Amino acid sequence: MDITLDKKDDQLNAILTVNLTEADYAPAVDAKLKGYSKKAQIKGFRPGKVPATLVRKMYGKGILADEINALLGKAVDGYIKENDLKILGEPLPMSNNIDLDAQKDFAFQFELGLLPNFELPADQSISVDRHKVDLDENTLNETYEQIGRQFGETSEPEASEAGDYIFGKLKKAEEEGEGRQVLLPTNKVTKGADKFVGVKAGDVVTFDLKDSFGGDATAIRNFTGFSKEEAAAVEGDYTLTVEKVNRTVTPEHNQELFDKVFGKDIVTSKEEYDEKIRGTVQENYDREADNLVSRQIIDKMLENTTIEIPKEFFKKWLLRANEGKLTPEQIDEHYDDYEKELKWSLIRNKVVEEQGLKVENEEIVDRTMQKILGQFNMEMTPELEESVRGFADNFLRQENGKNYVQEYEAILAEKVLENLRGKVVVNDNPITAEDFRNQNAG
Repeated sequence: MDITLDKKDDQLNAILTVNLTEADYAPAVDAKLKGYSKKAQIKGFRPGKVPATLVRKMYGKGILADEINALLGKAVDGYIKENDLKILGEPLPMSNNIDLDAQKDFAFQFELGLLPNFELPADQSISVDRHKVDLDENTLNETYEQIGRQFGETSEPEASEAGDYIFGKLKKAEEEGEGRQVLLPTNKVTKGADKFVGVKAGDVVTFDLKDSFGGDATAIRNFTGFSKEEAAAVEGDYTLTVEKVNRTVTPEHNQELFDKVFGKDIVTSKEEYDEKIRGTVQENYDREADNLVSRQIIDKMLENTTIEIPKEFFKKWLLRANEGKLTPEQIDEHYDDYEKELKWSLIRNKVVEEQGLKVENEEIVDRTMQKILGQFNMEMTPELEESVRGFADNFLRQENGKNYVQEYEAILAEKVLENLRGKVVVNDNPITAEDFRNQNAG
């Protein structure tokens, strides 16, 4: 057996050629044919007495093909490992014109996509911004409104009053069709709110959408579901075809409400309730700010790490690996996203290797147990631990271990980002909650 690697000029693409001679495969083929001869049951012959020539004629080509495929697999994998080749995906077999009946020696070729060595950016050479979100009264008031709507007593009056919510279909005045389903909070309308008082199911209200919300693109987006660009471009009259009116009576701030929102006796006074609300909202913004830092780290690492990718090979491999699911046109359309995902996986793997990051089994089980408790809004107790651990073990074994692998990958990804966070400069950026929402609106 002879194996050669021919690298192309760009050093990112190569052809691996495996040359097999009869001596490489004949002993194994002959041994298998003898085994078939002993076991074959063919009419007209006693067991174990089937002529070898007949067995070879019936099974020889199939046995030869299987043995050659097995040899190729071992040879290619062995060569890649022995020569420490870093490849993209797996080798792609080239069109090899092979005649198993006429040939004794064979040459098989494989395309390889080679990944070059690369260096990560130097420590502290990258900086990211972390938003320090300051809660404003408007944000807190909106939270109280949401809680009031969720836990307040609701009704569907015949005609609307100020402060009601109106369900209906919204569309541009001159457009055809029904429009999109919306829910209008009349208390958010800053101009012409009287148009929405006294309306009933079936009424059609014509209004200037931009003017009604004082040109506030965020308020328009929240109401319409428009994209950022669509909301900014809103002009002219729209119509709202009313379907129903919803009215909510704000609940009293008493123990019954406190228990509904946070659980029994978690808070027992209005002061504790307000503090808990503020703390919970702040935690949510802090968590989102941290998530934004993580996304910035990924983007900055991609921008500042030079990794050459064998582009054409990558496209071929994506097509082969997703056969029937992706077309060449779809791959071309989304290629930049595929390449970013590949580069980030290479960066992540390099961090894992260089920093010796590991995920222990107990970490995976503990994380799964916490998820289970979170689903039921429960806290761990000694009495619960054994049963919750049993649920976690069962979940992780499901899908042939797929759930286990997903949890492993999730924890490892978090460790990579945590490690990188210690290697970048993080600048605190004070910002109001409203500005934070506006800046990070999708």
